[in-house]
Amino acid sequence: MQPFVVNLNELGRGVSQLSQSAGKEFFEGFGNQEILDADIKVEASINNRGVSVDVQADIEGTVTVLCDRCLEKLDIPVETGFEETYTPEGAELDFSQEVYDFVCIALPLQRVHEDGKCNPETTKYLSK
Repeated sequence: MQPFVVNLNELGRGVSQLSQSAGKEFFEGFGNQEILDADIKVEASINNRGVSVDVQADIEGTVTVLCDRCLEKLDIPVETGFEETYTPEGAELDFSQEVYDFVCIALPLQRVHEDGKCNPETTKYLSK
């Protein structure tokens, strides 16, 4: 089963805990080519109420992208989460879109290394 898809029949009613990980393949599945690598952990509390399902998810890890300044790999820490109520139409609940969205939203608009950490061979051309 793909990450962040839960079979509600197997869970039963009440609160269940879910711990899953996502890597670069997860982001490639959404067609995201900016994320070169990822190590994301999701801890979710799922409350199956029968008609509705409450999900509270905490997301932590790192995402690797290219630095906007020197184009070298840059690891960005991610710490975010969400709370959502779903009304599933079938036996499966898929909250992978929310995990993807909240990780992407957590990334800064300008993705650069700390001062002095960029590749000096590349940055010497920026000052010309």
